[in-house]
Formats: sequence, structure tokens, C-alpha cells
Amino acid sequence: MERLSERLLSWASLIDEQTVEQARTSSRMPFIHPHVALTPDAHLGLGATVGSVIPTRGAIMPAAVGVDIGCGMIAVRTPFTRADLVSRDLRELREQIERAIPLSAGHDNRKVVATAEPRVAELEQLAAEAGFDPAKRARRWRLQLGSLGSGNHFIEVSVDETDAVWMFLHSGSRGVGNRIAQHHIAVAKGLARRDELDLPHIDLAYLVEGTDEFDRYIRELRWAQRFALLNREEMMDRVAHQLGRFLDAEVDELERINCHHNFTESEMHFGERVWGSRKGAILADAGRPGLIPGSMGTASYVVEGRGTPSR
Repeated sequence: MERLSERLLSWASLIDEQTVEQARTSSRMPFIHPHVALTPDAHLGLGATVGSVIPTRGAIMPAAVGVDIGCGMIAVRTPFTRADLVSRDLRELREQIERAIPLSAGHDNRKVVATAEPRVAELEQLAAEAGFDPAKRARRWRLQLGSLGSGNHFIEVSVDETDAVWMFLHSGSRGVGNRIAQHHIAVAKGLARRDELDLPHIDLAYLVEGTDEFDRYIRELRWAQRFALLNREEMMDRVAHQLGRFLDAEVDELERINCHHNFTESEMHFGERVWGSRKGAILADAGRPGLIPGSMGTASYVVEGRGTPSR
């Protein structure tokens, strides 16, 4: 670990100066407590550094979470091994998965399928409790549940170093989460302009805890984070079903991990209650399982938190 400034710590082994400067700018905001942390793969991002943990007291910068609220990974370890796959035409499996899950931006489900119905019902209930209508952000949000999206999102059937077969999936809150994020980022920027705040960058516009704007953001953010988690669950169930069809066997799950890496939660750090905003970073409490996606075609990682305190 390298202390780049009083309020900026870095675990990155390779990092460019633009990324350091972006993170340093974020760390100078007055409500940072106690410091911004950079992960080993930190790199320049829109609004805030990707691979950063930004703890704040009494305020949240919506751009620090990003526009794909709740983006993250899900993985399932199966009892199958490489030997169960090598003699088969894997194109068939890929095509089955592609038929089961809509891919790319703007591609949604044609209808709410049976497996998605209870998840949609849960989200409808949560939205009612939060006092907002997700359809005002994205009219087709129900059909987005169980769709992958685009960018660096992916689905993989892969093997680990022991030749065990895993199913991996990287996705988030789709169009509805993006619309929620964009709305509240715009609200924060509008307030900054109204109040003539002297910000080092407009992307660091923030919402103050205790205000109506802050409360609305938290309610919708938490809904979007739940949408993202259920979206990954729905897609993983479909991948497992297709893998079972392909191998003509029951897919017993030996392990399932589902974690966000773009999110905000209320947490205790250094004796203070803060809002822990993570952009491209996961929780790493001691013993907590986690997932780190690779770039498409490179390895992803199943990890376990060490809970090592920063000093």
C-alpha cells in the first residue's frame, strides 16, 4: 500500500498519473472520511475513478457510484469438470444461452417469463414501499429483468485451476438503473449550480444527507441495487438451465456468489458511520467471498476478503 496523500491510499501496482490526479481530486472533498482507497486495477473513469472506494460523511456524490447502479458479478460452481465439455460442440451451448438471454443494449425480454415473475413482483413491492414508479425512469423495466446489456458485460462457462466448471456472469441494473443514476446525477449538478458551489469538477456534485433530494436518491439507488442482484440471479438460473440441457444432467450448485461492485451502503469505518461508495470495487470483509471480472476472454477471479485494515 502507498499513501499518495493524507486522504488517498493506493494498492495499485501500475497506475497512470491521470488516474492518480482524478482520485486525488475526489479525496479533497470536505466530507471524505477518512480516505479514498484505490484498488490494484484502478483506472480513469467517468465521474470517479474505477477501482475506488469513496467513504463520505453526510453526503454522497452520485457520479461516484456511476450510471450502472449495482453492476456486479455472479458465479456458480458446478460438479462438472473440463472432461464433461471437451468432446462437445460448445457452439451449441453458446447459442442456447443466447436464445435464453437477451444480449446488447436495447434488447429486452419479449415478456415476463415464469421464473422472472416473483422477482418482478418483489421489485414492484419495493418500489411501492420506496414511493416511486420505476416506469417513470424506464417504461419497460420489467422486461429488462433477465437481460445482459452491453459494454463489458459477459456470460461465460469456464473452468478453474482444478478443472471445475463454473458459470460466470457480469451485469447490472440495465436501462432502468442508468436512468435512475442519470436523473440523480443531474439533480446534484443542478443543486451545485443553483448554490454556486466551487467544485473542482462538476462530476463531484453531491447530495446532502437529510435533504429530500438525498432521501429520494437513496430510496431509488437501493431499489436499483436490488434490481441488479435479481437480474443476475434470473440470468444465472437461465444459464444453469441451458447447461443442464446441454449436458443432459441436473446442475447441482456447489457454490453461488453474487456481489455488487458499483454501489453505496451505510457502513462503519474508523468509528464513524459513513456512506461507502464503491465504483469497480467489492466488499472485502474477512471471509467474505467475492468476484473480480477479467476483460472478455481473460480470467476472472473468485476471491475471499481478508478484512485487512488500512493504516
